[in-house]
Amino acid sequence: MSHIKFSIILPLYKQVDHSNELYHTYVESLSAISSSWELLFIVNGVDDGTTEKLNQLNKLDNVHIYFLKLGGWGRAVKYGLSKAKGEFLCYTNSARTEINDLILILQYAEVNNYNVVKATRIIREAFIRKLGSVLYNLQCRFMLKVPVWDINGTPKVIPQQIYSQLSISSEDDLIDAEIIAFCSKKNYRIIEIPIISTKRISGSSTTNIKSAIKMYLGVFRIKRQIK
Repeated sequence: MSHIKFSIILPLYKQVDHSNELYHTYVESLSAISSSWELLFIVNGVDDGTTEKLNQLNKLDNVHIYFLKLGGWGRAVKYGLSKAKGEFLCYTNSARTEINDLILILQYAEVNNYNVVKATRIIREAFIRKLGSVLYNLQCRFMLKVPVWDINGTPKVIPQQIYSQLSISSEDDLIDAEIIAFCSKKNYRIIEIPIISTKRISGSSTTNIKSAIKMYLGVFRIKRQIK
């Protein structure tokens, strides 16, 4: 494939039970769009058999499976972005993303003149999780001066020509805040598309009080970086 329009990056953590469904759902839905694409599965942290399962399923040259011994959302996203060859780079939380929402975000990205396009989740299933997210997003808006209401919302689509101008160092949950903060600082337009998000589709959340506190404190580090 000489030109790839979209690179879709899917970090996976302990999702062997859902790998078959994820593979077929994404491949079948992406095959129905008119634009060229590649799909990058990034198995990270623990290989519970997901890598082998995906390799058994895969017969396509534009689907790539990688395994990272070290875990972490940011590490997996960053690695996928480094391998992606598309004109538009998309990454998303496979455990929470409905495929129709992903396709919608890709369509918006394609017609929006090389702006950053991302999802904004409207509903969450638990009050405590929602409260924590609201506080984190308020902190990011105040400290990082970012014009978004859901900084961790995915799917996110970043034009390759924009991402190549960023210098991202985060390898944890702060990668979303760092990417958005640098895009905002460089005056790249960020377009938010509302989607309904109420439950996990697969896997289990790795977010806990310890990781949440680390994210709140990490915003101070990002603020120093973008000065």
